[in-house]
Amino acid sequence: MEQMRRFRSSVVEWAAGRSGAPEAAAAAQELAARTGLRTVILVEGHSDQAAVEQLAARLGRDLDAECSPVVPLGGVTSIGRFLHVLGPQGLNVDVAGLCDAAEERFFQRGLERAGLGHDLGRVEMERRGFQVCVADLEDELIRALGADTVKEVVESQGEGRSFRTFQKQPVQRERSVEQQLHRFMGTHSGRKAQYARLLARHLDLGDVPGPLARLLAHVANCEAPAAG
Repeated sequence: MEQMRRFRSSVVEWAAGRSGAPEAAAAAQELAARTGLRTVILVEGHSDQAAVEQLAARLGRDLDAECSPVVPLGGVTSIGRFLHVLGPQGLNVDVAGLCDAAEERFFQRGLERAGLGHDLGRVEMERRGFQVCVADLEDELIRALGADTVKEVVESQGEGRSFRTFQKQPVQRERSVEQQLHRFMGTHSGRKAQYARLLARHLDLGDVPGPLARLLAHVANCEAPAAG
């Protein structure tokens, strides 16, 4: 959906605070009003976006068509800026998100500073739509699928030999196969997003990792904004 793509770009530019921020803010505000924006889903990067959108598609959902776009932060330290432009001080729209366990404190602090909670623990964060992956999304996907299935996916991409060579590196020999797969996915630019999408495509829909399942359920239950 072209309008959601433009909205994503405008929000990223607005949050970055560069010289084009005022124009980007105006564009984001106009697009939010025109589309009936429901919820903005904040994730750290493009691999998380790929997994969330792929899983939603497998469930028969198009998040852009639902006016609930997934917006990558480009790094967890940006969460405060995005919540500032999307929360009560900015567009004042519903926000949800996905983060790694190591990043939880950044999201907690960002939500509190944006006026979206106080002394937030994990339960409170999840209740308002922000889910925590243990340890991260790739770990959740590998654990749900099992190492054998993930290796089959790697083989299907013609990277089985590369992975076996990678396993022989001295630093990898003491790691579990799951840890090796996790590290392998981050060794080339674009590979994390590639495998995030593929692993989400192979998930058993009866065994979706909890953070992903809860995130999509939360977004589905968010009510559309009332007409102004």
